[in-house]
Amino acid sequence: MQARKKYVLLGLCTFCWLVLFYFGRGVQLPVRLLRMLTGQQGEVVRPWPNWTDRAFLPCYAHLNELQTDPGTSESPRQRRQAWSVIYKDSRCRMETCFDFSRCRRRGREGFRVYVYPSEKNERVSESYKKILTSIAESRYYTSDPREACLFVLGIDTLDRDQLSGQFVPNVDERIRGYPLWNDGRNHLIFNLYSGTWPNYTEDLGFNIGQAILARASLNTEHFRPGFDISIPLFSKDHPQKGGERGWLVRNTTPPRRKYLLMFKGKRYLTGIGSDTRNALHHIHNGKDIVSLTTCRHGKDWEKHKDARCDHDNLEYERFDYQELLHNSTFCLVPRGRRLGSFRFLESLQAACIPVLLSNGWELPFSDVIQWNQAVIEGDERLLLQVPSTVRAVASERVLALRQRTQILWEAYFSSVDKIVVTTLEIIKDRVFSHTSRNKYMWNALPGGLLVLPEYSTHLAHFPFYYLGLGISPNQEFTAIIHAVSPLVSQSQPIMKLLQVVSKSKYCSQIIILWNSEKAPPSRSKWPPMPVPLTVTDGKRKTTSRFLPHVAIETDAVLSLDEDTVLLTSEVCIQQACRLVHVVLGGCLVPPSVCHLHRYYHYLFSHYLPQSLRTIVDHTSNCEDILMNFLVSAVTRLPPIKVAQRKQYKELPSPQATKNVPWANPEHFNQRQECINTFANWFGYMPLVHSQFRLDPVLFKDQVSVLRKKYKDLEKA
Repeated sequence: MQARKKYVLLGLCTFCWLVLFYFGRGVQLPVRLLRMLTGQQGEVVRPWPNWTDRAFLPCYAHLNELQTDPGTSESPRQRRQAWSVIYKDSRCRMETCFDFSRCRRRGREGFRVYVYPSEKNERVSESYKKILTSIAESRYYTSDPREACLFVLGIDTLDRDQLSGQFVPNVDERIRGYPLWNDGRNHLIFNLYSGTWPNYTEDLGFNIGQAILARASLNTEHFRPGFDISIPLFSKDHPQKGGERGWLVRNTTPPRRKYLLMFKGKRYLTGIGSDTRNALHHIHNGKDIVSLTTCRHGKDWEKHKDARCDHDNLEYERFDYQELLHNSTFCLVPRGRRLGSFRFLESLQAACIPVLLSNGWELPFSDVIQWNQAVIEGDERLLLQVPSTVRAVASERVLALRQRTQILWEAYFSSVDKIVVTTLEIIKDRVFSHTSRNKYMWNALPGGLLVLPEYSTHLAHFPFYYLGLGISPNQEFTAIIHAVSPLVSQSQPIMKLLQVVSKSKYCSQIIILWNSEKAPPSRSKWPPMPVPLTVTDGKRKTTSRFLPHVAIETDAVLSLDEDTVLLTSEVCIQQACRLVHVVLGGCLVPPSVCHLHRYYHYLFSHYLPQSLRTIVDHTSNCEDILMNFLVSAVTRLPPIKVAQRKQYKELPSPQATKNVPWANPEHFNQRQECINTFANWFGYMPLVHSQFRLDPVLFKDQVSVLRKKYKDLEKA
């Protein structure tokens, strides 16, 4: 009997536990049982408790507002179902929805991008024209679809808001008629705006299939990691190339500005995004925190205005947006109707640290950029904690965040061209993952676009990382002498130059780049050298001076014209500044001589477009200007000029003068045209003004010591 009672008691306990598990605990149990017995269906709205501080609630939200979600009429489940209908391939990854074989036919050189030709009378927005132009002018563009690894539609897909004047209808029917569409495989689709009033869902209005989506305001819930790419929202006025530099011109200490935190923008009275912006006035104090909103926007704003609108509008007019942007340490970047905002890029450029209030936003280029080093991510639901959070950021951290905003702005966001090329480079790294950039390359100066993994994937092989890694370049250099005159005499300047350079203890080898019309002389015609001498055919191309020749074995390269007049001691002066010219840029003595890291030779031939090198070869001019443009664009620094010991150069004979390029008046006109053409391709003038120069102050000359600034140095 005792055993039977135990089993009965155990069975009753088990039954009670199952009932509690299935129906819930506490007050929910009788409610659910009653619904089962009466057959009632639907949700029961639980009453809110009788708060003791009910009087304070209207300051934030009314009680009836808390019972519903005013931001959207759809539940999360409904949104997921809508997404699954529109994007049937939501589980796409590169391994499942991308054909790698189209890209690997010629190694990394096989990464080519084809743009569908636009149809007659096709409506294309200015922003999409800029995107297509950037692709067409990139080194990856091909006009032959058979060579393409990636395809981009000629149809404008940037604005998919059906109420917008830029909306293009019938996209689904049109793309299905393309023979190359193949359900979107190996296609890249750009988009800035999706959905429409009131919910602004992520519906593009057509099935993207297995296409890669490069999109602004991407939600992490719908983002396909390692496949889609989040891009920033940019305005139609965003520059095609170059773009303005960041506003942090010097590192001020302390790094804080007049205002701690600022926001100035629209306030939405209803609809999605209104919750966040309606609450921004709570943190405004009019002193170090300025948070201003206005409801004066849209055609019928007066119909929906509330009791706060008039006061907000008056306060809004008191402050100038640009003045706030220039003088604020932190900038609030709340979500608008969509997750992204123009203020994100504006804050980056202004070195105003973005404080994000956009839950669920997949940040631009999140695959490669470490955003925790440049922004502060807040929570829309914890707005009142933002002031105390930014006040707690130490000055050292503020300075580091501001510096990072400038690096990212100038590397990836200052122009449409950089946004598009960054998108292509990320996809290329995915295709050729075995030779791709690491996170350090993407997040350190000069940025991932200027670090070509085809050259190397090892940090120590790039000049930009020497200081950060704590290493120094090797002291030896390779001398490359550009020869255009036939060798007819042992007294020619090139023969003396060979003797001078080869005597330097830092010279590892000499390469003569032969670009004369006549064949190069035999080895016996050249003087004996203490270092290896190699004569290479330059194929009569001026650009061959800066090509990455296989024979170059050292990091440092000393490039010389054949008529350069130098002393061996002057070569040593150049080597004394090797850390500067190899790590940071060029060292000029004078323009006919430059000392560079050999990686710049690789960039010259693989980063710059063929069109610029063709101009140099066609005119036999401007190769030095183009290299200076390149180095300055990479380093943001000027070259270092090193003066010669000899103040007056020995002039050639009158007969020889007729053949030198500077004797031709057209020579300098060509150089001016080159400067204009090069600046147009870069989108700005990369050359940096400088008055800095290194003079050989220890050399005695005919100038009186009393006239010199550093008298004691020469007396010593």
